[in-house]
Amino acid sequence: MVETINLYKDYKVGKVLFPALRGVSVKIEAAEFTAIAGPSGSGKTTLLNIIGCLDVPTKGDVLINGTNTNKLSSKEKATLRKNEIGFVFQTFNLIPVLTAYENVEIPLILLDMTQDKKRENIISILEEVGLGEYINRRPNEMSGGQQQRVAIARALVKNPSMVLADEPTANLDSTTAKEILGLMKELNEKHKTTFIFSTHDQLVMDYAQRIIRLRDGKVVADKTKKSEGPGDSS
Repeated sequence: MVETINLYKDYKVGKVLFPALRGVSVKIEAAEFTAIAGPSGSGKTTLLNIIGCLDVPTKGDVLINGTNTNKLSSKEKATLRKNEIGFVFQTFNLIPVLTAYENVEIPLILLDMTQDKKRENIISILEEVGLGEYINRRPNEMSGGQQQRVAIARALVKNPSMVLADEPTANLDSTTAKEILGLMKELNEKHKTTFIFSTHDQLVMDYAQRIIRLRDGKVVADKTKKSEGPGDSS
């Protein structure tokens, strides 16, 4: 599904070169539920952004379903994001003046799909995330957990092969975070969608099937649990 090969990323701050990633090589299979974990500055968000074609590496390669994204044009990368990748952000990134239905509709606007099919997909995914009765509510009329459910619905409505979630529990209380993670795990199992998280939240790591730990831009541990489920530390 995803493979990074000897990935480096340097940022220049003034005259200082800051190495965000230093030789990261990982392979993530289809339908995995994986957390990229580490402290602030470890490179986890940078890695997620490069996998999602939102940033480019200084050196190294990223393969998505066998396609080397370094060899794609900006337009081809945009097409890959449009068709294959969904995004969930810690700040939800919903448009305040739009309803839940309209926010979820955004990824479908550029797709070749009839209005009836769009409506069917939107209502279906909103019901699946438990918001069937909230389709006409705007973000300021919903709780943080409900807003994150809208964001998850938006990420999944186009049936992507992969969802990238950047600190998805950062703005949620622990009870709501557990509900959201449980929901994403259910959707992962039902749709076989690959989920990749960047996080420093232990709760996310408890739910993850696999944990890739970064420190100072390098992989320092990569562990797959023997059995899945929240709280399993085997």
